Formats: sequence, C-alpha cells, structure tokens
Amino acid sequence: MYAPPMRLAVIGTFLLAAGVASILTGVLPLSDVGTLADRVVPVLVFVAAITVVTELLSSAGLFIWFARRFRHWGRGRSVVLWLLVAAFAVAATIFLSLDTTAVLLTPVVVTVARQAGLPPLPFALTTVWLANTASLLLPVSNLTNLLAQHALAGSSPGRFAALMAAPAAVAVVIPLAFIGIVFRRSLAKRYSRVPVSRIRAIAPAGADGSPGAVGSPASVGSPGAVSSPGAVGSPAEARPWQDRLLLGVSAAVLALLLPALVSGVAVWIPTSIAALVLAAAFLVRDRSALTPLLIPWPMLLFASGLFLVMETLQRLGASMLLGTLAGTGEGPVDLVRLAAVGAAGANLLNNLPAYLLAEPLAATPVRLAALLVGANAGPLITPWASLATLLWHERLRRMNVLISWWGYALFGLVAAPLTVLGSVLVLAWLHG
Repeated sequence: MYAPPMRLAVIGTFLLAAGVASILTGVLPLSDVGTLADRVVPVLVFVAAITVVTELLSSAGLFIWFARRFRHWGRGRSVVLWLLVAAFAVAATIFLSLDTTAVLLTPVVVTVARQAGLPPLPFALTTVWLANTASLLLPVSNLTNLLAQHALAGSSPGRFAALMAAPAAVAVVIPLAFIGIVFRRSLAKRYSRVPVSRIRAIAPAGADGSPGAVGSPASVGSPGAVSSPGAVGSPAEARPWQDRLLLGVSAAVLALLLPALVSGVAVWIPTSIAALVLAAAFLVRDRSALTPLLIPWPMLLFASGLFLVMETLQRLGASMLLGTLAGTGEGPVDLVRLAAVGAAGANLLNNLPAYLLAEPLAATPVRLAALLVGANAGPLITPWASLATLLWHERLRRMNVLISWWGYALFGLVAAPLTVLGSVLVLAWLHG
C-alpha cells in the first residue's frame, strides 16, 4: 500500500485550519458550509471508496494479470505493447479515476517495459499524460467532473459523456500522437515473445517496504533521454498473486462495478458496496492487506481544507477577478479563453482550485465543458498541476526512474496547448 506524501497532509491541515478560521470569524456563514457539505461529502466518500477498491484490486493481482498478457499480446512489437498500455490507461482513468492510473498502473507498465527489455519512459509518460487527459469522459473519471456534474444539476453520466465525448477523444489522441512521434525509435523496437506462463511476476518488496531490485536509473532531461532497461522492478505494494479465489472475486466485483458507475445511481453507493465486498473477501483470505492506510486520509484532509478555502475565496469575490480573462460567450474564442484560464490555473496552482475558482464563470454546460478541458487536460507542464502527476513521480522515484522536471515541462509546453486547443475547438464546433 502506498500512502500519499505526508506533505499533502500538512498542506491539508493548514487549509482546514484556514477554513475553520473563516467560519469562526463569520467570513464563511454556516449556511454556506451546509450547502458545501451537501455537495462535497458524497464526492469525498466516493474518493475514499474508489481508493480502497483499486488498492485491493491491485493487491489481488488483477492489474498484473492484465499486464502480463499485454506483453504476450504485443507479439514482440513495442508499438503494439505501447498501444495496449495506452488503452488500459484510458479505461482505468475513465472508470477508476486518474489517481488510480497514476498510482497503480505506473509501476505495472514500467515493470512490463523492463521485463521486455524496453525503455520505460514512453510507457511512463503515456500513463501520466493519459491519467490527466483521458479523465474527461465520465463524472467518476476526475474529482472536477463530479463537481461539474453537481453544477449541471445532477446531469446523468450518459448526458455528461455525450457533452464530453468528442473533446475527450481529441484529448487522448493528441498526446498519444506526440509521444508516438517523439519516441518513434524506441517504439519501433522489437522484444522477445514468451508465453504468459513464463513471464516473471513482480517480486515482493522488502520487509521494510522498500522496492525490490530495479533497473539502473536514468535521467529524463531531454527529449531523447530514456532510462535503460534493467532487472525487474518491484514497487512497494506489488506482489505476485497467489490466491486465485481473491483474483476471481476482484474481477467479478470490477465487472459489476463498471456498469453501476454509469447507471445514474449516486456513484458513492456502488463504490462503497464494492469496497465492503472486497474488504470482506480479504478479511477471509488475506487480512494483511487490510490496513487503515487503505483510506487516503491525507488526500481527504487536503480536499476538505481546499473546499473550505475555495468557498471562502469565492465569497470574497476571487472568481470575479478572472471574469475579464475568461470571457462570457460560447464562441470558439470565448471557450478557448475559459479553457486557457483553467489550464493556466492548474499549472500555476493545481487543477482542483483552478476549477473551483473558475466554476462561477462557466454558467452554461458548454462553458463548463471548456473549463473541464482546461483543468483536466491542461495539467501537463508543472509537477503540482494535478495530484496524479505528483503521485506518478513518486512511484517512478521509488523504481529508480528519475525524471527531470525541466524535461517534463518542455514536453508539456508543446503537448498541453495543442491538446487543450484541439479539444476546445471540437467542443465549439459541435456544441458552441
């Protein structure tokens, strides 16, 4: 199990203290706090439950089960393996949220690349970019989407997806095209095909929770730099699956959960049920996986404090200061301006406060969609632009894949504007 960095809890504590102070001083009335709680408590329950679900799915070995078959299905061609990883990242992001992709898929895809003797950078970069850009389609894909669904008066998942489908598709295709061009030589390589039964599982971590053997580190400071493949990596939480019953139960729970998430029922309900069913299965088969750290306490603390602080700032008129930048209409230029505000705010602050500050300026469904494009697909430049990016980097650091943020930002400065612009123009063409 991986816990978010302690600094997230520290920041959350300060934010929560500031929010409480605003309540005690009367800046934020209790009536507004009650309205805010009605909106965000179900969201926070969903975040906690989906984290428990995905962590237990990972502990059961479900993600590794898929990854081993991807290497076999790739038929020795790097580009095919890369596309399979990309498809898996998109699906995981859409249904299980971007943080799931960043936290749980990153060590899996890096390990698969290393086992195949391929440079892990294209696979790792694909994972984190798609964790952000593919999070536009469904309310459950991103915390900002859940907040936007509430702003749309509880729009059903189907109507939400109909609004976001075209920009979401563009937001996936453009980053993939960019990575495919930049890493075309690495993706043109071939690797040795082996039967699934002979592909090595990830070795368990050491007793101290540190990663097991990993390949030699490499710095990613320039477009051509890649980390060299080495021995099999071993993230702290990964282990080979030994209990096929747990694996089967986990697969069944996931198969039932996915349609429930798009059924129109409040998403915290089926997710909480899935978490309880998986916890019961692990209670019988493997109690060691059940720890208090399954629940993302630092993330919940951070989000709770942030919601209070942003509500206070909105009451003080902070959102109105962005009005001249964000425009007011639904024409292509106005939508691009609003998306740019969301993307710039995400890279300067973080995508969640950027969305919350600009939400009052997105008074129509189309404008709200443009803001989501900026806030979700724009955070590809700075490391703090989304929590998923920070969690992704921590995973790579623990696997000795070293990333230069200057190199990451250089890529993002090209990919983010192209992605946001392309997605918004498609949105304006179809709905503007």
